Amino acid sequence: MKNQTKITADPGKQELYITREVEGPRDLVFRVFNEPELMKQWLGPHGMTMEIEKLDSRTGGAYRFIHCDAAGNKYSFNGVIHEIAAPERMIRTFEFEGLPERGHVSLEFLTLEALPDNRTRINIQCVFRSVMDRDGMIASGMEKGMNEGYERMEELLEKMKTNN
Repeated sequence: MKNQTKITADPGKQELYITREVEGPRDLVFRVFNEPELMKQWLGPHGMTMEIEKLDSRTGGAYRFIHCDAAGNKYSFNGVIHEIAAPERMIRTFEFEGLPERGHVSLEFLTLEALPDNRTRINIQCVFRSVMDRDGMIASGMEKGMNEGYERMEELLEKMKTNN
């Protein structure tokens, strides 16, 4: 596989970093992170569908996404969008609703870096409430789902480039 996702999580810290280069110009990559019809095509692991209950993709907006697996199990996520600065940056919170108690929220800083040859580097810093929350997210299978989602994103970007 040409592009790999790198996740860096130093022991004892409340943050993790995600880096991935993709085959697509920054403006298209920004669109796939912000437009509902595009997000539904890639966000999440293989074998799951996504419903966007709410997406107000602007500074001060909010979102709620629901992933559904083949057995009908639903997994909901929500957050508040602190800043959208097209096409280079997005800052938002993220909370998985399936935990026994609420409040395990992380803060995500997404930056998109334009690279030569119409490529983009995705950089994400996630800051968690505690080291335990961060480690729990990693143990949840986040890496597998994220890699599968990025593979789907690459396929979508290729279709978008072909159709333009």
